[in-house]
This record gives sequence, C-alpha cells and structure tokens, in this order.
Amino acid sequence: MSRTISSTVLPIQRAMAGATPKAWRDGLVLQASGTQIDVAFLDGSIARLGVFEALALTAGEPVAFHPVAEILDARQIATTARVA
Repeated sequence: MSRTISSTVLPIQRAMAGATPKAWRDGLVLQASGTQIDVAFLDGSIARLGVFEALALTAGEPVAFHPVAEILDARQIATTARVA
C-alpha cells in the first residue's frame, strides 16, 4: 500500500520529518470533527490538532503525528496538522 502525501505538506516538512524520525508520536483518535482531531497519544497525553484538510477519521483509529514537521499521518495519508 502506498502513502499519499497531501499538497499541504511542503518539501521542507518532509525533510524535517525524515531528519528527525524519533519525533513521531503514535496515538489514537478520540474524536474528529471536520478539521479538528483530538488524539490520545501513547504517552498518555491528549492534544487537539487542527488539520489543513478534513480526513474522515473515526474514534479509535491509529495516527502518527510529527510535532516538529507538523505532519499527521492517518489512513496512509500525510497532511499538515498543528496543535490547536
């Protein structure tokens, strides 16, 4: 399965994510509404992410977030996301 990279993800973001692979944080979607997603990370923290394009995510789905590069990877789609 190939991964789709959204046009919202800039080349510099991809370079930052590639240069700092240990910064990725795994989590589960708590709730998603349009361009806002609440994520429970595996370290126990919770964050609301503002996503630049709506992803039809449901509670319980796994996601990965790179806070330095501001990339959210879900359903094999990488898009820009920021902590709201």
